[in-house]
Amino acid sequence: MPTQNPFKAITAVDYTVIYARDLPAMIQFYETVLGFDLTRSLSSTWREYNIGANIFVLAKPGPTATDQPVPDGTAALQLAFKVTREIVDLCAAELTRQNVEILSPPTDRDFGHRTLFFRDPDGNLLEIYAEI
Repeated sequence: MPTQNPFKAITAVDYTVIYARDLPAMIQFYETVLGFDLTRSLSSTWREYNIGANIFVLAKPGPTATDQPVPDGTAALQLAFKVTREIVDLCAAELTRQNVEILSPPTDRDFGHRTLFFRDPDGNLLEIYAEI
């Protein structure tokens, strides 16, 4: 009798960890520019933020400490944060106010999203989007 793949039991992404190249800059960006509220700090190298039902973590590399870093100017990941349509434009205005470079201004896409793209200090691609 075939066994079911146990990974089928996964029902959600519980937390996401970004191993930061420049942790102080990343903390400043996510707490000051994006306004994320610190949920808890397990050490000087691990900071947690609640985003809806998910936990978002900024950390220094632990298990991956010997990995080669992602080259500068290269995104290691893309994060998409879902908001309402009106908030997309307000986020763009706030990023401009805080001198954060916008890669793609608020744009209505053919696939039904209004998107805004920019980068964090480590070069990761961030998206603010709304379904339209």
